[in-house]
Amino acid sequence: MAQQPESPPWWRDAAVYQVYPRSFADGDGDGVGDLAGIRARLPHLVELGVDAVWFNPWYPSPQKDGGYDISDYRAVDPALGTLDEAEKLIAEAAGLGLHTIVDIVPNHVSDRHPWFRAALAAPPGSPERERFHFRDGRGEHGELPPNNWRSEFGGRPWTRTADGQWYLHLFAAEQPDLNWDHPEVRAEHEAVLRFWFDRGAAGVRIDSAGLLVKDPALPDLAPDGPHPYVDRDELHQVYRSWRAVADSYHPPRALIGEVWVPDAERFARYLRPDELHTAFNFDFLARPWDAAQLRESIDSTLAAHAPVGAPATWVLANHDVTRTATRYGRADTRFDFAAKAFGIPTDPALGRRRARAAALLTLALPGSVYLYQGEELGLPEVEDLPLDRLRDPMHHRSGGTDPGRDGCRVPLPWSGTTPPYGFTGPGAATGEPWLPQPADWAALTVEAQTGDPDSVLELYRTALRLRRTRITGALRWRPAPEGVLAFDRGPGFTCLVNLSPRPVPIDIPGEHLLSSDALTDRHLPSDAALWLLRGARREPGERGRTVAAPMTKR
Repeated sequence: MAQQPESPPWWRDAAVYQVYPRSFADGDGDGVGDLAGIRARLPHLVELGVDAVWFNPWYPSPQKDGGYDISDYRAVDPALGTLDEAEKLIAEAAGLGLHTIVDIVPNHVSDRHPWFRAALAAPPGSPERERFHFRDGRGEHGELPPNNWRSEFGGRPWTRTADGQWYLHLFAAEQPDLNWDHPEVRAEHEAVLRFWFDRGAAGVRIDSAGLLVKDPALPDLAPDGPHPYVDRDELHQVYRSWRAVADSYHPPRALIGEVWVPDAERFARYLRPDELHTAFNFDFLARPWDAAQLRESIDSTLAAHAPVGAPATWVLANHDVTRTATRYGRADTRFDFAAKAFGIPTDPALGRRRARAAALLTLALPGSVYLYQGEELGLPEVEDLPLDRLRDPMHHRSGGTDPGRDGCRVPLPWSGTTPPYGFTGPGAATGEPWLPQPADWAALTVEAQTGDPDSVLELYRTALRLRRTRITGALRWRPAPEGVLAFDRGPGFTCLVNLSPRPVPIDIPGEHLLSSDALTDRHLPSDAALWLLRGARREPGERGRTVAAPMTKR
């Protein structure tokens, strides 16, 4: 009997749903999302059609940076639940066919982590301080920071302690950076990986994966020369050791890196067969709504991944990024942290239309795709949150000029016509979510969109089902008019995306599987996408209609 070929690993083409636990669903009614709420809402993810769930940090944390300041990597924050609940969540998700990805934050810890508390209590030069980056300051009395680096959140990344030394924190002052040249730091994180893999986690997402290793001399950042802490060559030794841990399990666990490296060749180094399995593709997310720009990003991404045999990843939004429906309605549709500001005008209808088309484009590309919670509902960025409710350190460290990231972290609307839209349980103690929801979200709830064939939710549900059953093979571009992206996948699937300002006729005969907007007179409208099955007849139950009209270059 012939041996059946092995299926490719799940992470190569998975649709992964990102859950921001505090804002997904509240099971105990205190206004903060939790593991009980997530467990109750797992059927939504099954119905949506995703393959895996990535959870932002659920560890104990003072919440100085949305949970990315961690005081204990082997426990669950009491506001979110218990370790026992986390284990049940992982098991229940697996029982429903969902792989679980947990967030690992290796660059820094909370200033309340036992290691850092011990370091502050110990004198300069002590072994406790060697796990971090403590340095004497510059200047006559050590009153100046040790170097000229800048924090990722703005301002200087150094804080002075009571004994006069300074410690490094590339993010908030409450997030001291670990010293990855220290063997205890490396051993501890390998142990943390095993802790969660032993509890059934199918993989880990690695936060700030390109920042861990610093030049030991901590030199000033110079315009030319190697960067002192971004994309250091020594990082690859770390991830080779992590890969050995992941491969020691059956089935092997997946390593997924948050790697902001613009150089495609250096980016691909992280994806060599003995390092990370996949890494987030931020270039695609940052590009404007422009056919030439997006095609260039797709081509460069696929070209960078091909030599190392790694799958590309595609993402439109996450917990750090302005929501797609708002960003694509602006005059400048790129995403850039430096460009975030209050009061940027947006056209909501245009943004929604483009976000729907972008969803079909992204889901049709080869590789894995990451879907941030609420994108399947078409949620906009909430840009009028009361200033006294903002929690994000990016807002506070900017002196109030940066709106921060809270606008994409507002709790999800599930049902009903008024806040909290089913986010909190029926026995809610407060009834008010930790971030306020807009009063006009009644039409955006899961309940309101379910069964509505024109809703964003049903578009995603249908697209994810078709992605799993109809879309395979490499990408091959088709000739198309200016402003239009057209490509084939496999023997019969074609995706068309019209980013031009005018409708374009369609000349590809086949079954209309799905479109982001209604076709008009056999034309694809502006800012719309269409999926076709070439040469196929309409199947019972399929939405859409056969289209066969000429498409000509203009």
